[in-house]
Amino acid sequence: MSIFDHVFDFPPQKSEQLIFFTLVQLSVIVLAARMGGEIARRMRQAAVVGEIIAGIVLGPSLLGLVMPGTFHYIFHSIPAGPLDTLSQLGLTLLMFQVGLEFDFSHLKEKKNRIAVIWVAAASILAPFIFGLGFALASTPLLSPKAGLWISSLFIATAFSITAVPVLGRIMIEFGMARSRLGVIAISAAAVNDVVGWLLLALVTALALSHFEAVAFAIKVLLIISFIMIWIFFIRPLMKWAIRRFSTENRLTPHLLGIILISIFLSGLVTSSLGIFTIFGGFVMGVILHDADEFAKAWNERVAPFVLVFFLPIFFTYTGLRTNIGGLDSLSLWGWCGLIIFLATASKFGSAYGAARIAGLDHHQAKVMGIMMNTRALMELIVINVGYDLAAISQQVFTMLVIMAIFSTIITTPFLRFWLPRAGVQLSTFDHMSASRETG
Repeated sequence: MSIFDHVFDFPPQKSEQLIFFTLVQLSVIVLAARMGGEIARRMRQAAVVGEIIAGIVLGPSLLGLVMPGTFHYIFHSIPAGPLDTLSQLGLTLLMFQVGLEFDFSHLKEKKNRIAVIWVAAASILAPFIFGLGFALASTPLLSPKAGLWISSLFIATAFSITAVPVLGRIMIEFGMARSRLGVIAISAAAVNDVVGWLLLALVTALALSHFEAVAFAIKVLLIISFIMIWIFFIRPLMKWAIRRFSTENRLTPHLLGIILISIFLSGLVTSSLGIFTIFGGFVMGVILHDADEFAKAWNERVAPFVLVFFLPIFFTYTGLRTNIGGLDSLSLWGWCGLIIFLATASKFGSAYGAARIAGLDHHQAKVMGIMMNTRALMELIVINVGYDLAAISQQVFTMLVIMAIFSTIITTPFLRFWLPRAGVQLSTFDHMSASRETG
């Protein structure tokens, strides 16, 4: 019997116990995320870095190790169902926001198009090849219960991804969102992520079809049909609804209800196709990416709640699956170091080389390489999908989480060092950092 049992007299109803412990979990999660984000900001890191680390701190890697009684009381007193459900719901809404934030208009600029194509293609292809080679060699040892090719394809996809939302926020903080360098980077990252999500959808479909050619072909056809229907039929309908139910560019209750229902129905369709609900939310966001006034209203009224409440739940749910203590040998840490090295070198090197070919100078190409290496949230989504499908082991999952954190942490300090050499002033970043610290 724990000390908490002496303090709290729990009602006998299971429903009351369920809501009690769910509220305990949510309170701890939101508090830890806000603290982690603030600490990260004061260290001049992206807030998402602190939130990800806060999620891991709450898991078995730290809290479960130093205070096992408290850890089990908070997170194991009830089944993980409520936290899992809220995590997936929040992730679906978040992926809608990610799709909504995509800006493909930069690709219309002729002078940027070649650079974007070079950087995007290279930073997808090279990491994918390196990830595939690593996984084919390591899967029999690190994920022996997983299918060789499915595990390899998931790891290759994880190597290829770039975190558009985090990268975009970092660029705004450095005042380079409208610079040529920033335009090329965010456009290349957007193309990278679209291809990455398509790869993830196809790999997921391949895993669920168990390599049966006919079943896989049917799933691919259904996915393509879904995307086409959403682009050519649902998109005009949603644009009409936005015009019809918005008032003075505001997100009215009727319009918010329509949008939420549409996101959920889109998620239901992709779930029925076997490629997870998050893809439905993402596609719904992409088809509305040019609804500027709606996007602005959503970001003002809904996005903060998603980021403050739902996103930390996902990070903590990932943290509960991450057990750094499970890497209990020099051999496993050696594999982890190899993952970090290969993922970073292939992403940075390919983006740097492509940028040089496209005409950027040495310092600009280095900036491009480090920005494209930012993975953060997008990486965690990919590896959670792989873990849910048993395509990677818990140890490989932990290694990839560490890689995601590392690739995101190094972005800001390298940018601070390299941007002045690339001709970008840091005054905007320093001013915004000071503003956060004072208020």
